[in-house]
Amino acid sequence: MVVVAYGLILPQAVLDTPLHGCLNIHASLLPRWRGAAPIQRAIEAGDSETGVTIMQMDAGLDTGDMLLATPCPIQDDDSAQTLHDRLAKIGSEALLTVLQQIKSGTLSPIAQENNLANYAKKMEKHEAEIDWQQDAPQLSRRIRAFNPWPVCFTWLDGKSLRILTAQPLAQTSHAEPGTVIKEGEEGIEVACGAGVLRLTKIQLAGKRATSAAEFIRGRSLLGKLLGQKE
Repeated sequence: MVVVAYGLILPQAVLDTPLHGCLNIHASLLPRWRGAAPIQRAIEAGDSETGVTIMQMDAGLDTGDMLLATPCPIQDDDSAQTLHDRLAKIGSEALLTVLQQIKSGTLSPIAQENNLANYAKKMEKHEAEIDWQQDAPQLSRRIRAFNPWPVCFTWLDGKSLRILTAQPLAQTSHAEPGTVIKEGEEGIEVACGAGVLRLTKIQLAGKRATSAAEFIRGRSLLGKLLGQKE
């Protein structure tokens, strides 16, 4: 039996049913990220690398022996979606390798080092609200990690403004965090707790997603304070 992104722990009776047990295609280099959202949490944490582990399932949460681990670099512009798509291809190829090893009797299971494990808790919608007191690189990682779901957002004149893509800038600002300090063809620049974040693709509630440059052609946000719900 093979599972991937399966949200439940299989009971022992199920684990014992298949001749060769149950395999899990897990989107992390175990034991780095165990749990429901390893792709998103790796990006959010600023990891430079992740991967796929083919794991022999046991009664724990992603605690079984590792059968094959294949690394994958995390690019600076990776979203959860783009990274997921690369890992899906890696995972399918790794699974075929492990199935061949099972057939030939050449598997070499490796026990996980439990002290190195981190819990990748599932994504929650409330986490997606931007806290402009955080630093720009941290916010950039979260925006990438939360795309395509649940998508990070802030507030503009009491309306939800989704932020689909953004990039941190190597500059400082003394403006209040959340203040739009510059806008133009490259995007909308917002002061953060530390650094500046350039918004490049956004979506106002009830409207289509658009580039930040296109958005400001119809209205200026310069001097606006983002993040105020009322």
